[in-house]
This record gives sequence, structure tokens and C-alpha cells, in this order.
Amino acid sequence: MRRRSALGFGAAAFGAIGLTLFLGWWRVDGPGAPEPMGQRPLPLTAMDFRLTDHQGQPVGPEMLVGRPSMVFFGFTYCPDVCPTTLSDISSWLDMVGEDAERLDIIFITVDPERDTVDAMAEYVGYFHPAIRGWTGPEAQIKRAIEGFRATYEKVAGEDGGYTMNHTASVFLFDAEGRFVSTIDYHEPREFAVPKIRRAMKEKPGGAT
Repeated sequence: MRRRSALGFGAAAFGAIGLTLFLGWWRVDGPGAPEPMGQRPLPLTAMDFRLTDHQGQPVGPEMLVGRPSMVFFGFTYCPDVCPTTLSDISSWLDMVGEDAERLDIIFITVDPERDTVDAMAEYVGYFHPAIRGWTGPEAQIKRAIEGFRATYEKVAGEDGGYTMNHTASVFLFDAEGRFVSTIDYHEPREFAVPKIRRAMKEKPGGAT
């Protein structure tokens, strides 16, 4: 009787593992792989905006072509979504290991009024060293947002201050600058990391 129970438990566990793997494929490469809401982001080669990185150097979308990239929008005063996502990204990069050196990881502020170059430098310093912070004039931030088909909105607070609502997904692009996929906020690492690896393997024409 005990042996039969053990066999039943083992079969159930095996089935659960199989289901998890299937769901992972479905959400990463299968028909269930999510697309961003609305239009797909433009290719990086079709975007045009001028920003400054957290080291004071001029940057733009053309700098992300030639290597796979991850791009995330947020702001340094963000109470939860941004630090959580940047912590998740740091964890994903640790799981990718040495291959992470082949990636460009960019955090673009939606709050340039407060997020100066110095503020961005201090903020990204709390996370994985590969993460770069970009800021710049409001008009250029808007152009970047439009290219990525993302959204942001300034929301007044009761205390006279304000916060920012914004797209919380991480955008993945291949080395050719083509959009590959998004990683949703709080998406499990067993789904997020394969998406990153997929973006790193994409070849021209969509082959892997």
C-alpha cells in the first residue's frame, strides 16, 4: 500500500514538473508568448532620441544596435515597481552568468525633472553593475517612449508632490535592434531568463 502511494506521489510530481515546463514553453516561445499592449515597439534602428547616460555621455538608440538589449522605463523616486524590477533584472543577469556581458541593459527615466545624471548614477549603483541609467530633456524622453510604444503620466499627490505612472514591462531586443518580447512585472525567473536567452540567440530574419 505504501509503495502504491509512493508511486502515485511520484507520478503526480512528475506530472507537475511536466506541466511547468510546458507552461514555460507556452509563455516564452509558444503561442502564449505575450506581446506588449497596443503596437509593437519600433526597431531600434527606426527610433530617434538623444539622451545622456549616468556617466554624462551622450547616448541614443543606435548605441544598442549590435548587441542584444533590455530596456526598462521608471524613475528613482518610484516606491516599489522600479526597485523591484531592477532587483529582478539583477537576479536574471546573475542567472545568465558570463553571457550577461553580451547584453546592454538600459534604465530610462520618465521623471527627468528629478532624475539628473547624478541621481541616476547613484540609483543604478544599487543594482547590477551592467545596468546603465539614461536621462535627458522631457521632449527626448517623450520621443523614446513613443518609439518603444510605452506610456507614462505624471500624477499629482495629495501632499503637493507627484508620482509617475508608466509601463512596467522590460523590453527585449536582439542584436539587430528588432523587438523580440517583453518581460512582465513580477514575471517568474523561469520564464524571464529563457526570454533573455532567446533574444541573445535571435539571428537576422528571425531564425535562432
